[in-house]
This record gives sequence, structure tokens and C-alpha cells, in this order.
Amino acid sequence: MTCFTRHGDIEIAYQDLGGAGGDPLLLVMGLAASRFWWPQGLVDELLGQGFHVVAYDQRDAGQSTHLPDRADGSGRRPIGALLRRRAPAYTGEDLADDAIAVLDAVGWSSAHLFGHSMGGLLAQRIAIRHPDRVRSLTSSSAVPSDVSGLAVLRYLRLGTVARFARLRLPEGPDADLAFAELIGRTMAPAGQAFGPEQAAVFRELAAREAAHGVVSFRDPKAQSRQIGATWHGGRLADITAPALILHGGLDPLVRVAAARALAAAIPGARLTAFPTVGHFLPPDSWPAYAAAIRTLASRADLARPAA
Repeated sequence: MTCFTRHGDIEIAYQDLGGAGGDPLLLVMGLAASRFWWPQGLVDELLGQGFHVVAYDQRDAGQSTHLPDRADGSGRRPIGALLRRRAPAYTGEDLADDAIAVLDAVGWSSAHLFGHSMGGLLAQRIAIRHPDRVRSLTSSSAVPSDVSGLAVLRYLRLGTVARFARLRLPEGPDADLAFAELIGRTMAPAGQAFGPEQAAVFRELAAREAAHGVVSFRDPKAQSRQIGATWHGGRLADITAPALILHGGLDPLVRVAAARALAAAIPGARLTAFPTVGHFLPPDSWPAYAAAIRTLASRADLARPAA
């Protein structure tokens, strides 16, 4: 069931995915994607590891508030947000505080974080800005928060960025499902087959969205606003929560160098690379990811002062 909370004028959609009584775990999804892009199989693995799982939609995604287009016409090209000199529609601090509004709504004084892609970047910033609310941080397939502007590009595979930017919506009654499959094909690791089984995963994600009237990756202006959310907060060296950095060795979008830089910047962070994993997490990786997050969370909980 979809629930809503507010952060100022912004309405944030979130969902309790089960596991009540377990260790609190907040899922933070990436650029332009709704919470429905967390595969149910991965969520089931996390529930099996003893987590109480909640996911939410960032502003400008899913069922959360989408800001109006700006009169100056800025933000038409997402990568262009890295060059924009105008004031952003909102800040990185705003995005981090949205997550805290969800924790407050659920009644969690603190939680473990698992962020993927741009959600990993945001999870880093939540841990920096709200250290007392974060028990542990798992950042997956993300660039380091300390890098901004065009410097981010050195951690991205620009060929994949260009292919993603050129995607066009297919036509027909199953356009949404076909578009999700096209995203999967575009982001598939080089040399790995993308057959019916892989396509079915993305079609299922799109079908879950469609059941709630949601479509991801369609609004370049919203993507531009998310990318352009400037960060004025602290640095990765300020993170005090136990941290785990996960990355796929075949990630076609974010270079493994990003994970190495991130692990080096966060005190005590551990890096685990999965040689055959790309940017989207395939079903055979879900048990290992869930187990790694469980190990980190258990270590973090043991280190927490007694209440």
C-alpha cells in the first residue's frame, strides 16, 4: 500500500515492503526511477535476512511530487544540469531530508541504508548530513559524493550515457513494457546475453509501475532537476556509519574506479566487487547482495551503544 508524508511543500510516496519487527532498512533508488524498480526477488532476499524494508520515491520520481517545468526552459537535457549556472530547483540537502521525512513517518529513529546508482550517491549524503539517523550505509553502483560538476564524467562510461539519452519510446499498446525492456538492453553488460529471462525482469518492473499509474525514465526535465541538485554539505570523510561499497565488475554505466575512490574516501569502508554483475542487479546476484548488507548491518548493530 502506498503511503505519503510531507517535507515542506513536497509529498513523498513510500511503501512498507514487509518484515515488521526486523532491522529497519530504507531503500534509496536511483535517477528517475520509482521504488517499483526494486526487484521483488531482491526485496524477498532482504526480508529473509531479517530486515524490515521500506522504499520510497524521490521527489520528481514515481508517486512523489513532480515539480513544475521552469519558465526559463532549463533542464531539457539531463547531462546539461552539470553545466547549469542558474539556481537549482532544489538541493542535495533537500533530497537527503526527504529520506529523513520518510524515517519520521515510519517511526524509525534510525535505519540502515541501501542506495543504488544515484540512490547510492544520495545515501552517502544522508549519512553525512544525518549521522545520528543512519546505522549503516551500503552504496551500490554509485559515484562518490565528493565529486561534482563535470568531474563526475570521469567515472561514467559516456558511450552508455549517450545511448541512454537517445532512447525513444516505442509505439503500441505495450509501449511501457517494451520501453523498460529497451532500457535493460541498453544497460546490459557487453558480452552478456539479454534474452527472454532478462527481458521478463524489466517487463515485470514496468508492469508493477503501470498498476500504480507510474512510468519511469520519461521526463528529462525531472532527471535534470535531480542531477542538478547541488550539494553544499560535508564530505565523505565525515561519514561515521559503517559503510559497504558494492559494485559490478561489468557495470556499463559507472566505472569500478568510482567504487574504489568511494571506498578510499569513507573511513573504514569495505569494497566488494561482483565480477559478473552490471549496473542493474541480475537475479543470481540478489542473495549475495542481501547477505553482504546483512553482514554489514549486524556488524554495525554490534558496535552501537546499548539503548
